[in-house]
Amino acid sequence: MSLIKKAKFQAMKDLGAPALMALGQAGKKRKPAKTPPEYFGPPLKSATRLKEIMTRHYLLARYAKGARPVAWVTSGAPVELLRVFGFYTIYPENHGALCGASRMGPALCQAAEEHGYHQDLCSYARIDLGHHFTQKTPAGRLPRPDLMFASNNICQTVMYWYKCLAHYWNVPLILFDAPYNFREITRLDIDYMVAQLKGMIPVLERISGKKFSHDRFAEVLALAKETSLLWGQALATMKNRPAPMTIFDAFIHLAPVVSLRGLKVAHGYYQMLLAELQERVAKGIGAVVPEKKRLMWDNIAIWYKVREYAELFASHGMNFVAATYTNAWAETIHYLDDNEPFESMARAYGLVILNNNLNHRLGLMEQMIREYQVDGLVIHSARSCKPYSLGQYDMKRLLMDRLGVPSVVIEADITDSRAYSEEQAKVRLEAFFEALEDDRAA
Repeated sequence: MSLIKKAKFQAMKDLGAPALMALGQAGKKRKPAKTPPEYFGPPLKSATRLKEIMTRHYLLARYAKGARPVAWVTSGAPVELLRVFGFYTIYPENHGALCGASRMGPALCQAAEEHGYHQDLCSYARIDLGHHFTQKTPAGRLPRPDLMFASNNICQTVMYWYKCLAHYWNVPLILFDAPYNFREITRLDIDYMVAQLKGMIPVLERISGKKFSHDRFAEVLALAKETSLLWGQALATMKNRPAPMTIFDAFIHLAPVVSLRGLKVAHGYYQMLLAELQERVAKGIGAVVPEKKRLMWDNIAIWYKVREYAELFASHGMNFVAATYTNAWAETIHYLDDNEPFESMARAYGLVILNNNLNHRLGLMEQMIREYQVDGLVIHSARSCKPYSLGQYDMKRLLMDRLGVPSVVIEADITDSRAYSEEQAKVRLEAFFEALEDDRAA
């Protein structure tokens, strides 16, 4: 690491970033605030702090190379281990969502396709590869990694996607291989994952130039666990009627628990968010006014449609109060235990929803439907995310048979709007709205 670059990074962290953020806030205050549509409750105040945190994260990323070891990390990878060594982490999936929301997805995907990558590949992967070929990003500039850090507990695509980037940049790739849980996790599975985690330490020491610290590891694990538990508590406030936020809010407020887990800034943020949500519950402030129907979302968000869908459903008095996607960062975190750090981490990351059998997922959805008093289900069949979309039509049928919950399947893509049919979605949603209205009338 360069002393000059370290000093530059620290100066930007302590002085430059705060000054730029203050300048941005001053400019924002001069603009008149937009009045939200009448069917929305007051916007979350915490959103301002969230924007500050994520803007600062991507701003400092521009100065991280040479000052800190840089790792590009998949959303399901055990990042707590990297925190011990001071890695600055970038999450390509989070960046892909940002590109999707900024409507840059199709252009970056096409750039990857022009280099031979097929349109049926995950659009997060194509965006990431397209960024490599074009260097275009709404984040300004991303730092070149010193390490690619992936886990196949969310899908197999990440392994090949990260292999390609590791090859292009000539940097090491560490893969955390999580055995799929066809039934129950076994002792052999846990031992296998523990051996991998321990085996990563010498490589991380070499890349970072730092020695592993058991005390620091325990501290990071405890902080990551507390942060994810706070996130789970924030989601649980939506069990109340009216729910104090929507899943479309949660899709955005998810960013720190994914990208900054194990850091104090994320923990502090969710303390703030939870306090605000609890205050809204106490005062009876709902995110959708009036809240007539409560819905659940399955799969990743359609990032280029988040605002439009939020307004569409809210205009019908429908609030999304639960989602399998946002729940994923709260579901297994209780396994983390700083007294058994490696084994508990193996369980926490080995038992995530996409590494579990479909019976587990069906049971989880049934539980969420009951606990959140869900009236209807919207299933996003994502062209990009085949592991998440597998079995959705069967689950749709089973949930209707078992719980009588009407549902609709929207065929789309998480960031590539070329795979979205406006007319098809409109027809299906109109039929879904009618079914829910008929159900209410009955």
